[in-house]
Amino acid sequence: MKILLTAATPFEIQPTLDLLQNKGLKVQSSDISYLITGVGMVATTYFLTKKIGQVKPQLIVQAGIAGSFTEQALCSTVVIKEDCFADLGVMEENQFKSIFNLGLSDPDHYPFNQGLLKNPYSHLMDLTNLEHVKGITINEISTDKSRIDWHQQRTRAMVETMEGAAFHYVCLHEKIPFLQIRSISNRVGERDKRKWEIKKSIECLNEQLILLLEKIDAKNEI
Repeated sequence: MKILLTAATPFEIQPTLDLLQNKGLKVQSSDISYLITGVGMVATTYFLTKKIGQVKPQLIVQAGIAGSFTEQALCSTVVIKEDCFADLGVMEENQFKSIFNLGLSDPDHYPFNQGLLKNPYSHLMDLTNLEHVKGITINEISTDKSRIDWHQQRTRAMVETMEGAAFHYVCLHEKIPFLQIRSISNRVGERDKRKWEIKKSIECLNEQLILLLEKIDAKNEI
């Protein structure tokens, strides 16, 4: 099986890369390639699409850390069941209107489903044994309390990232099975880095990532 592992930054998946490189980028029978896209939706969309054309993977896994809108325990790891471009639209009359609200796009035009980018591969998400949660993707990390409250009320998402929805968008268009897994490093809006758990969340993320790759390899099918 050909698996593509991707992340926005190298440090998020470095422990897994170190292990794989010692094994020649293989997990038993599975061949692993990897891609560091850089931060943000544009970089993710461009470099992921380009990489898919080069390696033609059968499964793509995006891994990284994320901020949480909820009281989810720091360093816990989750799998994203659906994502969306949460800031694509216009703020008008003190209300945000998405491109779907504005009638600029059909919320059910593929790959969207009710305006969301849903992972249809439930059997793969179940294989992770992780909680299935909703994510949102934005260009600017949320720091303003009113904006954070607004995101929570409007989307009911658990996590916030800068790449997730772009990842879902590309994989759905390319019709390649995929998984987005995230480890919680901080609360959304918390700017005191002393209260973040980046190092530990990366450790937990990579523990789960290695377990997942081993499970997929043992199963040897998508």
